[in-house]
Amino acid sequence: MPERTPLSAANWKMNCTSAEARALCDGLAGIERIAGVEVVLAPSFLQLPIAAAAFADSAVGVAGQNMHTQPSGAFTGEVSPAQLAELADWVILGHSERRQFFCEDDLALQAKLAAAASHNLKPILCVGETQAERENNRTRTVLTRQINTALGDNPAPPGLVVSYEPVWAIGAGQPATPEQAQEAAAHIRGLLEGALGEPIAAQTRILYGGSVKPENVADFVRCPDVDGALVGGASLDPDAFLEITRRIAAA
Repeated sequence: MPERTPLSAANWKMNCTSAEARALCDGLAGIERIAGVEVVLAPSFLQLPIAAAAFADSAVGVAGQNMHTQPSGAFTGEVSPAQLAELADWVILGHSERRQFFCEDDLALQAKLAAAASHNLKPILCVGETQAERENNRTRTVLTRQINTALGDNPAPPGLVVSYEPVWAIGAGQPATPEQAQEAAAHIRGLLEGALGEPIAAQTRILYGGSVKPENVADFVRCPDVDGALVGGASLDPDAFLEITRRIAAA
């Protein structure tokens, strides 16, 4: 099995003023020196320059939380991949909040994955089921639809990362169990193998996201098919995110 460097990704969501973003970056000083883990920070669009400048001379990556498919045009309020690529090298796509509140569907994500690839942005594709879908034993069905539709007939986007984020666990304080995370991640890896081939599937990193904390992250990363975490609320506490990153590296 190829070596997969674990990934610790912070999704700040719609949080932090510019002053708060600077303070958060200051609190994360030294995170670039944690060996054996890759770090990505995803601030709001207005705070992207702050995070990019704070870690400009390091390997810490910066991500957009979303983007449009078109490089330019009459799309008021949107951010294009060409614009995003001036500051970021990553982009989060398909987060459940984008799907739930902004009606983003799998076909839209297929176009966004292609746009990310054409602008050298590495995508973190988020997938996951709702509570009702899990209770009705539809987790695999939902993941299959989300992965296969988003990938379509396109080649693998360079640097593709997939994050399994059960919707019922995000911000709920009740994460999935490691067994549930591993079952989903293994299914995702099987889907990637079917769509993209075994070599690419074996090297693609799969994250877990959903109420990740310093106390539980190692349990997830020890799962054979889980290669890190996409962290929401806990990433706004620099001490907590530093500790999460250390534990991902150690696990």
